[in-house]
Amino acid sequence: MNYTRLEELRDELGFTKKEMAKELGISDSMYGRWENDRTIIPTRRLYQLGNYFQVNIDYLVKFSDLREKIVTADKMDLMAIATRVREVRNELHYTLRELSANLNTSSSTWSAYETGKVLILSAFLLQICKEGNISIDWILGRSTQKYRK
Repeated sequence: MNYTRLEELRDELGFTKKEMAKELGISDSMYGRWENDRTIIPTRRLYQLGNYFQVNIDYLVKFSDLREKIVTADKMDLMAIATRVREVRNELHYTLRELSANLNTSSSTWSAYETGKVLILSAFLLQICKEGNISIDWILGRSTQKYRK
């Protein structure tokens, strides 16, 4: 099952997989694994892809069928992301320990996400956004719309 729209977006540009990989500065095999859902796309790369294709990440990962044009700065604001990650955890009514256990990670790892020391892993980002119907673009500061449409 394909969980991204990478192939569709790439086809719109008329690029081959090899050309797309070169455009993004990654190996052909890595891009192929992303497009074929063999590897989860890292958070920084989701952000890059959203900007490259000028679409909302929620659309890119099939969390929404609503395609919006979004282009933002190349640099993410880790502290703003941390604040939003903490807000989502609180909104889902999880303690730090409960959420960490639910995601099978450590409390110290999750704390690092909430303090802006480390960018949240995409697997965790996707899971909490799915559970709370939260926009990935909102968490990453690409949109002011908190909830997916």
